Amino acid sequence: MPMLKPSARRAIIVAATTALLATALPAAATQLARAVDPGVRTGAPGAGGPLPGLDSNEANFFDAALAQFQTVDSVSGALPGEAGGGLGPRFNSNFCGSCHAYPAIGGSSPPVNPQVAVAILDGALNTLPPFISQNGPVREARFIRNPDGSADGGVHDLFVISGRSDAPGCAITQPDFAGAIAQRNLALRIPTAVFGLGMVENTPDAALVAADAAHLYAERVFGITGHFNRSANDGTITRFGWKAQNKSLLIFAGEAYTVEQGVTNELFPNEREDDPNCQFNALPEDATFLTDTINSSSPGSDFTSGTGNFAAFMRLSAPPVPAPQTEPTRNGQQIFAQIGCEACHFASQTTAASIFTNQSNLTYQPFSDFKVHSMGAKLADGITQGNAAGDQFRTAPLWGLGQRLFFLHDGRTADLVTAVEAHDGAGSEARHVIDQYNTLPVGAQQDLLNFLRSL
Repeated sequence: MPMLKPSARRAIIVAATTALLATALPAAATQLARAVDPGVRTGAPGAGGPLPGLDSNEANFFDAALAQFQTVDSVSGALPGEAGGGLGPRFNSNFCGSCHAYPAIGGSSPPVNPQVAVAILDGALNTLPPFISQNGPVREARFIRNPDGSADGGVHDLFVISGRSDAPGCAITQPDFAGAIAQRNLALRIPTAVFGLGMVENTPDAALVAADAAHLYAERVFGITGHFNRSANDGTITRFGWKAQNKSLLIFAGEAYTVEQGVTNELFPNEREDDPNCQFNALPEDATFLTDTINSSSPGSDFTSGTGNFAAFMRLSAPPVPAPQTEPTRNGQQIFAQIGCEACHFASQTTAASIFTNQSNLTYQPFSDFKVHSMGAKLADGITQGNAAGDQFRTAPLWGLGQRLFFLHDGRTADLVTAVEAHDGAGSEARHVIDQYNTLPVGAQQDLLNFLRSL
């Protein structure tokens, strides 16, 4: 019997799945006018604590690192309630936990955007860019092109320290965001949750490749390609950030510390702003401590730099815990696989041997292949990072989605249905999957959405 073309196989799967679901679902479910986002899951946060099974020293390190993740930075480090030093000269916020805040410290954007208050904290003279609002997501801004037309892609911080009480004489100004918007030269990003990332870091390249090979048939059926982003130096798979551009949690933390808060550190030791009137500290502003001045329950944390602590907090953080399944969510998970969502959002990955207690060779459920895929014209941001092109993004891990407030790389929507439908832009690898989603009975779509919100 001749092998069917992928398009023919897709048509058969769509027809069979639709017929099966139409007869299996309760009549009441199919009477809904349209499937709707069930909304943010209520109840206690499903994340925020340490990995289960850590020994006492590891758990103490996690607690101390969590405290440093919440330390507020000022320029001087001497203002009340702002004990961390080195803020600016350009910055997006003043501590890690302000952006990674919901549903617990380590998550993503909270319901009230802290950037609104930090813009004028301590006398700062910033005005809010038009894409920042009280109830909108935390955002960073990138310019797509330089004035000469060459590629930019770098972060242009929202705020400056000019006017702050601990930055006398600094008079730099904010970037021209209005001009960038007018010239269609602006790309926005929101923070990603960092729960469970130690397991992602400790997943071998070979395991990622093997998981991909195990899904090869589904990828072919549903028209999925994609590729891993890789380090230009050692060729290994990079996996953190919206375009999988960062190799490790330490690099991820060091880059964020200098880009988001303007704090120089041992990985990024030079100021991004050259104006000497806005430089107030010896460099790097964050470094390994040679004496223990913190005296927490973890000497290891106390001697480690802030950057090292931020990486440790992410590395030792437990993954999100999904809600207990119900009949609709179990059905939704089957639909998730049947229509091709799992061709990119792999349910499971497996770690290697770990130096941390009881963390070796564990299977976890991130719902991501950690590859980058072409997502089409609707989602393209024009930014190239590594071998991820301007329309390509890492498969967003879906764990914790049930308690996520904003969706997609730029936080353009708080509605899960809108986020799903945005995957169908011209050139998107997900178009066939979204076509199948659109052919489902409304009740089946609802079960799928309920499953996603249970994660």
